[in-house]
Order: sequence, then structure tokens, then C-alpha cells
Amino acid sequence: MAPPIDTAADLGDSVYIEQPEGELRVLQRGADGSPVLLLSGAGNDNVSLSWRRMIPALADEHRVLALDWPKQGSSRPWNGVADHERMLGCITAVLDHFALEKVSLVGLSQGGALALAYAIEHPGRVDRLAVLAPAGIISFPVGVHQLLWLVAKSRFLARTLPTLIFRSRAMCARFARKALFAGPVDDFDQIVDEYHAGVVRNGAGSSDWQNASIGFRAMRVDLRPRLHEIKSPALIIQGGRDVGVDPKHSRAAADQIPGARYQLIDGAGHWSNRQEPEKVNTMIAEFLR
Repeated sequence: MAPPIDTAADLGDSVYIEQPEGELRVLQRGADGSPVLLLSGAGNDNVSLSWRRMIPALADEHRVLALDWPKQGSSRPWNGVADHERMLGCITAVLDHFALEKVSLVGLSQGGALALAYAIEHPGRVDRLAVLAPAGIISFPVGVHQLLWLVAKSRFLARTLPTLIFRSRAMCARFARKALFAGPVDDFDQIVDEYHAGVVRNGAGSSDWQNASIGFRAMRVDLRPRLHEIKSPALIIQGGRDVGVDPKHSRAAADQIPGARYQLIDGAGHWSNRQEPEKVNTMIAEFLR
């Protein structure tokens, strides 16, 4: 097997944190300022895909850390299931490794759900909280929910079939246009090339967290009943044309968090951080400042 390609090598220095199941790769850049931990999305996402445009924008004022989740990017191989509790444990492992008492969390989609959950479970360790199109705040109609559960339980549907489909670069580009973006992206071809190369090398499909978070009758990870417990200053950023997280869900979540700010970016899709990087980076930098 060819050695893994580190697509984020130009973004900062890599630190590897030993865990019982494998190694966690954390990218670090910037030595001064308050610490910020970036948490990427699910599936074939990774530090480079999520945060290529944000890491340099924040590093002048902050100590920026960006985590490759288990089985993503350079945090592989990983011999175990990376479900909700284990992923929260990964955040703690990063904070403990760098001897950080508190950190600001910035999370996208799956990473947004885990950032919210961490602020609920470990309020004393979260300074500020910024999430983009967070998961963990949505329920589905009966029938649709059971179909999603079936997909999550089937390796063929959750892993084998997506790998076969997305071995085509054209299908990766179609997916990006339909599911991730809702308009022009200035580095679209670079994103698709990187996404496609990851599929060819590692396969495609939903994450352990996604698969484990859905039960037969209800979501096993539903943060809505506890959002009111969040004490950290919070910002929710949402693309107005996101097909993965309807803005009504993220707006309702923001309403449940005491004092939370809500920023809707008209015309942006699920990856507003890559479709509108300057706008999103400015929002987050000002919020953290």
C-alpha cells in the first residue's frame, strides 16, 4: 500500500497523539494568542478540506489546532469504532496533550455537533463556541428515519456503494455542486481533486459517528434538549441554501442557546467555509476576538 498523502502538510506542523486505537493527527499553526481547535465534518472530510482557507486566516491572532478525526486524513489506521463518546474523548485527548485548560471550538457539520456536545459535557473547558451547519439538531419523519437507519446498518449501503460511485471524479464534482455548495467556488477544482483522491485511496461513505448516532426509532445523538445548558458565548453560521441542514433547524438551535448569535449566509450551501471563505473567516475571527 502506498504511504498516505498529507494534503495538509503545507498548512502547519503535525503532531501525532498516541491513543489505544491508533494515532490522532493534529495540525498546529501560530504560537501566540488564545487557542482554537477546529473540528471538521464527516465522511471523507479532513483538516485540509475543511480548514485550508481558515487556518492561515486565524493563525496571526491565535494558536490554531486542527484535528483529523479517527479514520480521516492522517488519523489512520484506527482500530476501533469512533462513535459519539469516543469522539468527545478525542477532543479531551487533544486538550490534555497540549496542556490546555480551555479552548475555543470551531466545528463544521459533524464537528459542529461534537463542539456543541463538548460545551454541554465539559463547560469548564470551552471558552467560545462557533459552529457551522451543525449536525445533532435534526430529526427525520417516520419512514425516512428508518431508511437512514437501514443505510447506517448496511456496510454495502454505507460504505461499499459510495466507494464505487465516487471513484468517478465526475460524481465527486456532482456531489460537491449539489450537496456541499450552492454557487460558485473559486477553488472548486482543487477541492474536487482532493476529495476524489481521498476516495480512490481510502474509499468513501458515512462516518462511524453518523452510523452510530441514529437508532431505529429516534436519533441517539439529539442535542436539542440540552442546548440551553451551554454557557459559552456561541455563534452559529448557516448557509441559506444548505440541503443538508435546513436553516430552520440551526436557527431553532441558536434560539435554545442563551445569548447565541446566528449568522445566515444567503446563497451559501453546507460548506459555507469553502464557498464564502473570506466572509466566514471574518465572522469567526471577529467573534473570537
